Amino acid sequence: MLTPPGGQDGTLNVDPYPPGFEESEPLRSVFIRDVTLRQLQHPAGPRGLLSPTARIPRRLIRYWHDPSDLPDDVRVCLESWDRLGEQGFEFHMFDDRTAASYIARRYGARESQAFARCRHPAMRCDYLRLCFVLAEGGLYVDADDVLLGDDWEQLFRDDRLKLQPLCYDIPSAGMVKAADIWRADLPVEGRIFYVNNDPIAAPANHPVLKGALDRATDRLLGNDPFPEIQSTTGPGNLAAALSVHVRRLDEAGLPWDFELLRDWEAIAETRWHLSYRNDARNWRNMSASGS
Repeated sequence: MLTPPGGQDGTLNVDPYPPGFEESEPLRSVFIRDVTLRQLQHPAGPRGLLSPTARIPRRLIRYWHDPSDLPDDVRVCLESWDRLGEQGFEFHMFDDRTAASYIARRYGARESQAFARCRHPAMRCDYLRLCFVLAEGGLYVDADDVLLGDDWEQLFRDDRLKLQPLCYDIPSAGMVKAADIWRADLPVEGRIFYVNNDPIAAPANHPVLKGALDRATDRLLGNDPFPEIQSTTGPGNLAAALSVHVRRLDEAGLPWDFELLRDWEAIAETRWHLSYRNDARNWRNMSASGS
């Protein structure tokens, strides 16, 4: 919660999250950690917070940059979601060409120029998902996610934005288990807390996605010729936008219109041992110059 400017004893309380704090990864990490724990006691807002017409539509969005070069193991992941067609889902599969066309049609010159500056398929996928879910609403999942059971229904039970919290442990160079992120006694030293941009489930026009798209656009059109993926279009960008939004809600005394998912792993599983991860199609294998 926000700290009042002064205590009863006349001492000055310094705001630990000054304006612009979201651009500091350490401060943003501490803030996201606090948000995660606060959700355990903080009601995320009543059902129907936005409006009856703002429900998250049953619309599934995926992306693969080159449909003529879709690996068989990725195709298996994509096909695991096909059964949602029986539940009334629309399917939207984008590639580099159709994404550029959609952004040009639905947005303006700035967004088209920003998309053109995305120097890797992962960045273009990051950017497209923000554009589409902001404009249309729905559920975005990565092409390497495999649908498991029927717990996906919880994503659509209300109109709140749904995101997955993550924690990276620097000393071990690995991810903290999802269940442990919610432990109040989890040590924070040497760890980065943030939110993933997979999945994203939201109604159209959610302000977090608007903030994330605006921030990504500004950074892509900035002076850095090789903007870093994670902080420009990826999870770091989304975590920054969420941080700004939470502060605005808190300052206004409004309930949260988002939910951090505790059980995404029961809904979908990421397949890590896929062929494309060994070559340049994996953004982690890309050099700083994008080559």
